[in-house]
Amino acid sequence: MTKIYNFSAGPAMLHSSVLEAVSNASKDYEGHGLSLMEMSHRSKLVMDMVTETESLTRELLNISDEYHVLFLQGGASLQFSMIPMNLLDTNMIADYADTGAWSAKAINEAQLFGNVNIVCSSKESVYNHIPKQLNQDENARYLHITSNNTIYGTQWHDFPTLINTNTCLIADMSSDIFSRKIDVSQFGLIYAGAQKNIGPAGVTLVIIREDILGAINRKIPAMMNYKTHIEKNSMFNTPPVMAIYAVNRSLVWLKNIGGVDSIETKNKLKAEKLYNEIERNPLFVSPIAKEDRSIMNVPFIFSNGEDEEEFLSFCHDRGLRTLKGHRSVGGFRASIYNAMPEAGVDALIQAMKDYESR
Repeated sequence: MTKIYNFSAGPAMLHSSVLEAVSNASKDYEGHGLSLMEMSHRSKLVMDMVTETESLTRELLNISDEYHVLFLQGGASLQFSMIPMNLLDTNMIADYADTGAWSAKAINEAQLFGNVNIVCSSKESVYNHIPKQLNQDENARYLHITSNNTIYGTQWHDFPTLINTNTCLIADMSSDIFSRKIDVSQFGLIYAGAQKNIGPAGVTLVIIREDILGAINRKIPAMMNYKTHIEKNSMFNTPPVMAIYAVNRSLVWLKNIGGVDSIETKNKLKAEKLYNEIERNPLFVSPIAKEDRSIMNVPFIFSNGEDEEEFLSFCHDRGLRTLKGHRSVGGFRASIYNAMPEAGVDALIQAMKDYESR
C-alpha cells in the first residue's frame, strides 16, 4: 500500500501517536469506561487534562506567570474581532502589517472598533515578501502581525521592534506556533488556530499578558471578553474537549522528541531540502523573496507553464496529496508542518526529480 503524505495547509497531518491516542479516547478514556466525548467538562478527569495541556504549553514555550493561556473556539478568525473588541477603543489607534490574506481579514475586523494604521503592505507584489520598513504610529495601542503567511509562503524571521514601549506586539501564529523558538515576552498576545501544527480544527490557543486588558470603556459580550475565559479557566462554556486532548497529545509528542528546539532543527532541514530542489530543478521556481521564505508553507510554480493538473495527478498516484496551491495564487504548495516527516519531503523531492526526467 502506498504511503500517504498530506501536504494540506490545514487541517494538516497529526503524528500517528496523536491519532492513536484520540482514537482510543473516543471509545474509552484511560480505562474509565466512557468516551472522552461523553464526559462532563466539569469532571476532574477532563479538568485535569486541560490543566495538563496548559502546563505543557507553558513548559514548551517558556511562558511566565504574567500570561494567561486560554483554549477558545471560533478559530483565529474570531480573534480578528476579539482582539480589537477587548483592546481598541474608538478613539485609539492600532498598527497592522498587511502581509497576506489573513492579515487583510484582521484589518477589516479591527476597523469596526477603532482606527487602523497599516504600517506596511506587500499586496501589490502578491504578498511575495515581508516589507522591512514599518510606518508605526507612536500612539498605537498594539502592532498586529501574521507571523507566517500560509497562502503566500512568507514568514517573519525577525519580529519587528516597537517604537513605543506602551505599544504591545500581537501575532497570529496559526501556521507556525510550536515550530520554532520564540520569546513570548516580546508579545502582549499570541493566538493560533490549532489545525496546522498542534491539533485538529475546533480549538484556538490564546496566550495573553494580563496587563494589556482593562484599558477600554466598551461593554463586551461575555463570550467575547477575555476576562470571562480567564476567570473560568477556559471553562465558561463547554470547551472542545476532544480537540484540546489532541493538542495535549501533540504537545506530549513534541516534548518527547526534544521540544521546540528539536522540532525547529527538523523543520529547517525539511524546508532547506525542498527549497534546494526547487532551485535545482529547471521545471520549478519559487515566487517568494528568498530571505522571507517560510519553513512551514512552501509555494512553487512551473517555470514554463507546464500542465499543473498533470503534475498534481503524478504526485497523487505516489501518495503525495493536497499539493494544489491556494486558488488565489495557483501553482503548488507543500505545507510541511511539525508532523510532516522528513521522509514525506524526500518523497516529494523524488517525485519532482522523476517528473523532470520524464
